[in-house]
Amino acid sequence: MPMPGEGEVAPDFSATTDAGESLRLSSLHGKPVVLFFYPKDDTPGCTIEANGFRDVFTDKAKTDAIVLGVSPDDTKSHCKFKTKFDLPYTLLSDTDHSIAELYGVWQQKSMFGVKYWGNVRTTFLIDRDGRIAKRFEKVKPIGHAAKVLAAVAQLKR
Repeated sequence: MPMPGEGEVAPDFSATTDAGESLRLSSLHGKPVVLFFYPKDDTPGCTIEANGFRDVFTDKAKTDAIVLGVSPDDTKSHCKFKTKFDLPYTLLSDTDHSIAELYGVWQQKSMFGVKYWGNVRTTFLIDRDGRIAKRFEKVKPIGHAAKVLAAVAQLKR
């Protein structure tokens, strides 16, 4: 499935949070949402990216955006990752990669000549009306959260 583009309605989904609760994306209308897809909990690049969002989005005076991290890891893995790095936002389990497929980020990858499927590091900024305001592809973990925060600041109130 292709990635949804800027200006399109963000595909709705329901997912299990790190707290074991169900969250529906459409229930967050009225607030901007940072939806970031990452490959795996507690790996070097993903930890840099997750900590970046923790550090940049903790000051609620700067933004009212809701940050959601999505990976194929289960709730137990998310809880450990969240606790280890004191992540203040919600992590969503996508063990069947249905959300990643819906957003077009479940793709074939290659490392050392071995092909496998996984999340391609991608972030979607969803505006208050539920539309994709900005799509960040081929994300480099270092400095990414600051770029997303700058994009959030450009959204209409």
